[in-house]
Amino acid sequence: MTDWQALREYHEMVADRPILTLFDDDRAADFSVSADGLLLDYSKTNIDAKARELLIGLLRDLPVKRDAMFSGAKINETEGRAVLHTLLRNMDSDVTVDGADATVALRETHAAMQAFARDVRGGAFKGQGGAITDVVNIGIGGSDLGPAMATIALAPYADGPRCHFVSNVDGAHIHDVLSGLNPETALVIVASKTFTTIETMTNAETAKAWMAKTVKDPAAQFAAVSTAADKTAAFGIDASRVFGFEDWVGGRYSMWGPIGLSLMLAIGPEDFDQFLAGAAAMDAHFRHAAPEDNLPVMLALVGIWHNQICGYATRAVLPYEQRLARLPAYLQQLEMESNGKRVAMDGTDLAIDSGPVVWGEPGTNGQHAFYQLIHQGTRVIPCEFLVGKEGHEPDLAHQHRLLVANCLAQSEALLRGRSLAQATAIMQKKGLEGHELERQARHRVFPGNRPSTTLCYPKLTPFVLGQIVALYEHRVFVEGVVLGINSYDQWGVELGKELALALAPMLDGAPADGKDGSTRALIGYLA
Repeated sequence: MTDWQALREYHEMVADRPILTLFDDDRAADFSVSADGLLLDYSKTNIDAKARELLIGLLRDLPVKRDAMFSGAKINETEGRAVLHTLLRNMDSDVTVDGADATVALRETHAAMQAFARDVRGGAFKGQGGAITDVVNIGIGGSDLGPAMATIALAPYADGPRCHFVSNVDGAHIHDVLSGLNPETALVIVASKTFTTIETMTNAETAKAWMAKTVKDPAAQFAAVSTAADKTAAFGIDASRVFGFEDWVGGRYSMWGPIGLSLMLAIGPEDFDQFLAGAAAMDAHFRHAAPEDNLPVMLALVGIWHNQICGYATRAVLPYEQRLARLPAYLQQLEMESNGKRVAMDGTDLAIDSGPVVWGEPGTNGQHAFYQLIHQGTRVIPCEFLVGKEGHEPDLAHQHRLLVANCLAQSEALLRGRSLAQATAIMQKKGLEGHELERQARHRVFPGNRPSTTLCYPKLTPFVLGQIVALYEHRVFVEGVVLGINSYDQWGVELGKELALALAPMLDGAPADGKDGSTRALIGYLA
């Protein structure tokens, strides 16, 4: 019997078991993991000691694969690349790639970023109209989602210029961002490794034209995160303001380096280094903790249990922290672009489902939007709650207590539910009887027995945010290893790009030969 078969058979045995029946005085402690101030509670799932043992049995390849990643082996086999984003937060490591020390250039680039950030923040680097007041980061995907999410998350530490983010090629996005800014005190960062990404470069040209209306030398107020030195030079950006990164740093794993320049400008080099330190601490924990004591490993195995074993197709990420509003969107890309695959590493079709649909919103807003479906809908949606012990507003501590109470109440409600007998008793107290009593009571039944995890942290600091993001990065890696897929390529992004380039001239009147009837009709309407 394979490991997967054993897990499926065991799940069939316990699928209808009430999770509440698993609780004794020790369960919360036995089914929680902690590291460096973080606490992951997965006791409100149907995983018991036997299920955990079977899940850990799926990890046979993990130690070798994990060592290979951290050592610089080319585990991204379809592209022939190492996967070393972890070096960006641990630049003292002794790692070689293709026979060269992989950290020398990283340290040089990091130092250059720090110097530039200090110049901008301190006023030594100015725009035509004086000190820089606003930074506009133009990128898309990994060049946008990470720094945009982190900048919002760390707003209490932002004492530098205001940061804005443009990603969508829809002209409304850049129009609305730029319309409130002074071009003479704005710095624009163009984030594109190849400096050819069509959405990013289109927006970059728009920003340059906007700035050129009042600024004599607009390129002097541009910086770039790119490895294409020839293209950045042709755009007019001085080499001292171009920050490159290696091809073994994937886009969605890149905000630890130059892609995080906008974040460094907002919070400063010192707090940015704390962000890196938090991630490095999670790296060390992931490398050395035993599976049952390992946060990324257990978070991954909970995800495997819910998706591949229980068949729950989605997971909701629900941060009870308004400043983590963009975390679900960030994790959508991190998880769905990484593990949204259909073939194994050897090119054969997967025999099991790949990654789940990831979505979510902050609590308590989500409670008044989609929690109805989570609580009473016909499909089970595992929920992943995040909540901090302390907020950044001491004068509003009573609101933070209410926030935490709501978070804990939601996971308890998902676990306990409300029986028909309980609902009937409630409606009897309202004076209902007979058929109407039964009808109204049934509307107030909550099935319960719906799984959730809760990730608790002391306070959302740069260090803690680094821990959280690295936790999810390694969770994706573990799930990819268990599924036998390459989590570090993204060929599914390519086809749409190719077709869009071919379609653009057709909207200007070029023949739509070879297109299907629907696409031709839509071109006819939209051209």
